Amino acid sequence: MTSDDFRHAAHTAADLVADHLAELPARPVWQPMPEAARQALLDAPLPADGRPLTELLAAVGRDVLPYPMGNGHPRFFGWVNSAPAPAGVLATLAAAAMNPSSAGGDHADVHLERAVVRWIAELVGFPHPAGGGLLTSGTSMATIVCLAAARNRAARAAGWDVRADGLAGMPPLVGYVTGETHSCVRKAAELLGLGSRYLRTVATGPDGRLDVADLRAAIARDRAAGLLPFLVVASAGTVGTGAVDAFEPIADLCAEERLWLHVDGAYGAFGVLDPVIAHRYAGMERADSLALDPHKWLGVPVDCGCALVRDPAELRAAFSLVPSYLRDEAAGELGWFSEYGTEQTRPFRALKVWATIAHRGRTGLTEDLARCTALARRLGELIDADPELELLAEVQTSIVAFRYRAPELSGPDLEAVNRELPLAVQRRGRAFLTGARLADREILRACLLNPRTTDPDLHLLLTEIKSAAHELRRSTTAGRHH
Repeated sequence: MTSDDFRHAAHTAADLVADHLAELPARPVWQPMPEAARQALLDAPLPADGRPLTELLAAVGRDVLPYPMGNGHPRFFGWVNSAPAPAGVLATLAAAAMNPSSAGGDHADVHLERAVVRWIAELVGFPHPAGGGLLTSGTSMATIVCLAAARNRAARAAGWDVRADGLAGMPPLVGYVTGETHSCVRKAAELLGLGSRYLRTVATGPDGRLDVADLRAAIARDRAAGLLPFLVVASAGTVGTGAVDAFEPIADLCAEERLWLHVDGAYGAFGVLDPVIAHRYAGMERADSLALDPHKWLGVPVDCGCALVRDPAELRAAFSLVPSYLRDEAAGELGWFSEYGTEQTRPFRALKVWATIAHRGRTGLTEDLARCTALARRLGELIDADPELELLAEVQTSIVAFRYRAPELSGPDLEAVNRELPLAVQRRGRAFLTGARLADREILRACLLNPRTTDPDLHLLLTEIKSAAHELRRSTTAGRHH
């Protein structure tokens, strides 16, 4: 392959991607893949001979791009998956062309990562000492990194060397979460040997925020039982309703009880940029660690999470291991990123973060986020004004929790309709939202992350929900008559 061959293919790829992005708003948000197309991917044989780049790109355009998840579309309201930022898309190509291992050393990707981690900390107002964080695959991995540091600090305070001796024989370490805490926290606790049994679920108030009085009582019970409370996980935007915990009183209690405060800000921490809701985040900067996802509200192409910590020494105490073949006298006092987390070979994530933030700047990012939160509040108003819909929680960030209702529907029938509605709406192709359970009720959940979403898109979403609900009710009634 010559450089001209690559150049021609790269131009073709750019046209393919540009056309894909331009055509998205006019296409269905999502549709089930045709069986033949699905099987063609599943059953693809291992090729014996290679194919030209132009043929490969034609296959991508024919067999892959027509069947997206839907998250690039302005009427995608599902989960917390953003549309890709164009600057990040372009930077991904350049990063792949360099293809370094961003574990450490003196090359551009390493220094750029230190810069963009600092940028992220500055955006959300979190203190950032040198070495106080790193990019990860996502908040799930960032949570493992942060909780490992919390575990090791607590064990060390109890006179225990977890890295040398493990946890066997040590009094159980206890963490505190709410029923709305993301499942990645439980996964991290299980993986780190803490055990989900010792992850206490604390009550929340009517506003969906952690109840500090209940937290205090739970800590006292566990101390009296001879256990070792060590961790509180607060949320900067819960998965169900986008609720933001009251950080100041939680931080006060953690300081008093000498507990590590971890904030799960995967989706919502960047909401602090919006002046209208910034007050909700007061005290977030007092956390010992903060996990968040540039690949969510900032639109950085997947994958890219970030772990931020107040004390970098705690990360190195948990992870640093430098075998002789990796000694690098030029690394400087901060060492390698591989001393701060679990990955050794690490992808060049920093360039797409740099490009995304640099392209919009703080001002542009703030405008984008503020538009999303304003749209969410507007959607809440539309739901409140609609007799067929019911708003279930205050819109605190850009997630709207609600459900379909009708006077003649109640009990199991009402639950069944709301459980089946998300897929029914998705299959219609004009909008996409997802469901969840909140306080033992089936709910609809719309997450607004795309600043290109419009007010007419919100009206269309609600029209689709009601139309799909009417169809479900008709089919249920017809089934009963048979």
